[in-house]
This record gives sequence, structure tokens and C-alpha cells, in this order.
Amino acid sequence: MKKIQALRGMNDLLPQDSPVWQYLESTVTTLFKRYGYQEIRFPILEQTELFKRSIGEVTDIVEKEMYTFKDRNDESLTLRPEGTASCVRACEQNQLLFNRGTLTQKLWYQGPMFRYEKPQKGRLRQFHQFGVEAFGLNGPDIDAELLIMSARLWKELGISSAVELQLNSLGSSDARAKFKADLVAFLEQHKERLDEDSQRRLGSNPLRILDSKEAKTQALLDEAPSLLDYLDDESLAHFEQLKALLDAAGVAYTINPRLVRGLDYYGKTVFEWVTTQLGSQGTVCAGGRYDGLVNQLGGQPTPAVGFGMGIERLVLLLQEMNVLPEEIFQTLDVYIMAVGDVAPAAFSLAEQIRDRFPAMRVQTHCGGGSFKNQMKKADRSGADVALILGENEVAAQEVTLKYLRKDQPQTTIKQTDLLDLLA
Repeated sequence: MKKIQALRGMNDLLPQDSPVWQYLESTVTTLFKRYGYQEIRFPILEQTELFKRSIGEVTDIVEKEMYTFKDRNDESLTLRPEGTASCVRACEQNQLLFNRGTLTQKLWYQGPMFRYEKPQKGRLRQFHQFGVEAFGLNGPDIDAELLIMSARLWKELGISSAVELQLNSLGSSDARAKFKADLVAFLEQHKERLDEDSQRRLGSNPLRILDSKEAKTQALLDEAPSLLDYLDDESLAHFEQLKALLDAAGVAYTINPRLVRGLDYYGKTVFEWVTTQLGSQGTVCAGGRYDGLVNQLGGQPTPAVGFGMGIERLVLLLQEMNVLPEEIFQTLDVYIMAVGDVAPAAFSLAEQIRDRFPAMRVQTHCGGGSFKNQMKKADRSGADVALILGENEVAAQEVTLKYLRKDQPQTTIKQTDLLDLLA
């Protein structure tokens, strides 16, 4: 019978890999809480219309990448391709946002997202993200806080030297419309110099041409109008204040006037944290301001800004830079060997240790076997210490302690003294 395999681009997370994910998740979520952000969770499945109205019907995500199907009620559903739209929907539905956006919400979430793409290193069909969203704040200070917070994360993870902040402003919708008209007029005159994909986008989503990776298209864009020259006064002031706040905080950045992001809901601030350590998949965190999205999805006008960061790419970067703490790979502290008919005593001792030291990782040997066999398993377990209980030790209410990672002599002590020794 043919074995059933995981779907292409939807990977298993194996026990040897999970310590890295747990370390990253713990570091990230602790940092978010330190900045006053609260966790929100929402479904993996949403109505397809949510993403069409938010991301944009002519974006690559909606046109080519979403997992969309009809359920038994003939309703079109989609596995979420990103988190912001779902977060806005959840906040609006549960009345977390009201009174014209004057109520502030600072939220974070994590979980799987789904896009039908060609699987490769750092790009999967089921991928995982952390997301942060802040609602109800108009000024550039909240934009700066998100960037300062992410910069602190890179520092705590030890990867600051490998990431660069790229920054841009998309201005108001009117400013973008004027820029888009002039950009299209320019590109139409040089259409033959555009790559095939950019020629297609010229009639549907011309701003995405700015993101093209094709060398000949990038060369042409050097001659094209620049979005920063079209910024309205309010957006320009917002952008200048944001840069001043980042300068004051010591957060370095590069202005990238071609940075537009792939989602229609962005306006004013947009940014990406990028790296050269992962080949073509260089973006590890990206986001921006989306002041019109809540209103676009049926709510009252509410200023908002947020970002998403890819967990798989951050894991790859941590591994590539070799900055993972060695202790995260140790799975056990104590391995209790039960030699002979002493299982009750072994389990009792294990529970006493867990009661006294809740954070200590203790495993009791199960399945019997010889002393030699159990010692091999104890050594392979990665534990620092093996506690040996045989019938003689149980009768004398003693335990033999063997250090597995230190050059210290084996010793037999009273069980009543063990807990103090482990402390």
C-alpha cells in the first residue's frame, strides 16, 4: 500500500527542530508582552470576501496564491494567507474598536498562514508568522515603537548584524493615484524594456512593478518618477517625524523609494527588515500603516499599523548565524533508572523531585531492561544526572547519583538528602 505523504510545501516540525521554535517563540512573545501588547487568536478559515476586500483582487495573493474552496453551503472560504485582515475582522466583530478609533488596541498573534507558491528554502505553502497590530493611534510614534521593538528583538536574538531596515512612505491615496498615473505614463513609453510579468502588472497593479527583481526593469525604474516626490504634506511630515524618532533611538535604516509591499491596504509608512543571509528570501519582517482598512471592512475610520514576521525564515537565520544557545537543545535534567522490581519507588521519587523543582525536566525509565541497557539510554537522553534505583537502594532508602556530563565520582546518598543536593 502506498504511504501517505505530507502535502508539498506543508512540512512537519520534528522533535530535534522544536527547541529552536520554542526558543524563538518564547523570546518573541515575552518581548511583545514587555511592550504592552496582548495576544489575540482568530480562525484559520475566513470568508473569501474578507481577503478580496482587504488585500485587493488584483494582487498576486488573491489572483494566484490563495487556498479557496466552497463548503457544503456553497459559501466561498479561504485559508488565511496573512493575519492583518483577520485581526481587523475579529476586532470589529467583537467590538474592540469603536468611537472613531479613539480606543487603543495593541495586539499580537501567531500561527499558520497559507499561500500556494513554489516551495523553496524559506518559502512554504503552509508557513508561520508572528503578527503585531496597533489600532487607534494616528502619529508616527506608534510606527516608531514597532520598529524599535523589532530592533530590540534582533538584538536579543543576536542577529542585529544580519538585518537591515528599509523604509518608505506611500503617502495618501490621492498622492499615490497621481504618482501611479505618472508612473504608468512613463512605463507605457518604455513598455518593451519591462519584463513579461511587469508588462502584465502595468494594466492591473502598476505599483507592484516597483518590487520587480528583474535587472532590466530595475534599470528602467532608475529613470522613472519617484514616489517620495509625490508625498502630500501630512504624509511627508509623518515620515520626517518617524525618521527623527528612529534616529533618536539609534535604529539605523535605509530609505527605499521602491518599497510598496504586496497588499493594497497600506498607506503612509511601509517597511521591511531584510537580510542577505537567506538568498532570495531576504525579508524576515515587514509591515506598515493601514489607516483605511477598518473602514474598508465596514468599521468606523480607525488608524492602524502593524507587521508580520516569518518564523521559518527567522529559524533559518538563527541557524545560519549559529547564535542559538546550546542549552535549548538539552531536553532532560534527570534520568531515573529503575533496575529490578522498583518501578513504584522510581515514580514516587520522580514526583517528589517535580514537586520540589517544577522547572526540572525529569524522565523515569520505562520498559525494563538490564542495567547496561538503561545506562546507555540515560546517557543518550542528554540528562545531566542519572539517578539509579535498584532493589538494594530501595531497601536502604538510598539512591545512587551518577554525573553524565561532569567528571565527578558516582555517589550513593540517602533519598532524604537528594533533594537538597539537587538544589
